[in-house]
Amino acid sequence: MRFERAYIPVGSPWFSPFARWQGALAEISSLDLAVDVGGRALNERSIDPSAFGSIVLGMTIPQPFSFYGAPTVAARLGAPGIGGPAIAQACATSAACVAAAAAAVELGERRPVLVVTTDRTSNGPLLIYPEPGASGGAPRTEHWVLDNFRRDPWAGHSMLETAEFVAREESISREEIDDVAALRHAQYADAIEHGALAGAVVPVEFALGKRVISLRADSGIRPTSREALAELRPAQEGGRVSFGAQTHPADGTAGLVLCDESTARAWGRRPGVLRVLACAFVRTEKARMPKAPVAAARLALEEAGLALDDVEVVTTHNPFAVNDAFFARATGYPLEKMNRYGCSLVFGHPQGPTGMRSIGELALALEHRGGGVGLFTGCAAGDIGGAVLLRLDD
Repeated sequence: MRFERAYIPVGSPWFSPFARWQGALAEISSLDLAVDVGGRALNERSIDPSAFGSIVLGMTIPQPFSFYGAPTVAARLGAPGIGGPAIAQACATSAACVAAAAAAVELGERRPVLVVTTDRTSNGPLLIYPEPGASGGAPRTEHWVLDNFRRDPWAGHSMLETAEFVAREESISREEIDDVAALRHAQYADAIEHGALAGAVVPVEFALGKRVISLRADSGIRPTSREALAELRPAQEGGRVSFGAQTHPADGTAGLVLCDESTARAWGRRPGVLRVLACAFVRTEKARMPKAPVAAARLALEEAGLALDDVEVVTTHNPFAVNDAFFARATGYPLEKMNRYGCSLVFGHPQGPTGMRSIGELALALEHRGGGVGLFTGCAAGDIGGAVLLRLDD
């Protein structure tokens, strides 16, 4: 999908700190978290919620009363007169939300669209499906998070297995995988040390009963080194991917605003305007998920009439270091130019908001370099790739 009239106000994307699952945010509903952080983000950006014409909510894990998700979040944020869809496309949810909101603006939505993504992998729901015909009428159960981590019901393999398949078939060695993981950790540490994410991170300040849960930085990240990575055993017997070279489930929220150019300029916190050039979604070979971001990126570039040589900044959702290793091999794009502030391999993967954080970091990186074209691309369950192409102009 190519876009001509969809814009993001400069400095508007936000994200909460991410917390490793069963950690600091484990007891907060992801809808409550979205309202807590989103409300503070809009206030910091001097955006009146009543100005929005619609909302797009991205989440993949059911929460209490998420049946009413999008309109409830909008109302609690101060926009009770609007509604919109709730979108779930596994790890590509954020890209799908941006595409939906950009399409609304492109087709003539006169007022800005609020995009909110949120998920809690902690304390995932146990679903009970009635089966009257089963022995004794015993129901069938599904742990929404764990069961879907374990196996793709169509392809028949776990996501970890897709990484191992690609590593073996493309001759990506354990040493190369560990090199990528170490690089991403170093990039993240450097970004935190130099405050590269300042202004985009909105702390959590949530009252839970008599307690106040306060989170101002990512929680549960385990610092590592190249030497420490080499000592880890493979996550699967005989495999090449260790637990140090893959992401961890997490909890968090993120969001942004889509609107026309004049509103983007009026609402921008800094000069310039950020345009959505294209979004793309591709399904790759069966059980070869780490290849999907390359295909999605190529399609988005084709839609926008650009080549990878035109792209100054790349961020990826890479649950496995294999993803970035394959991307560099397939495209020739230097690994060190990707994910300059780290990535989901390091800060974790709450699913719905993971890509939105990376899109926010992409926007920051474009600001820091003074403009240009930026690409976000990432994989998703079901061997899907989703990509978003942005350009920051004066």
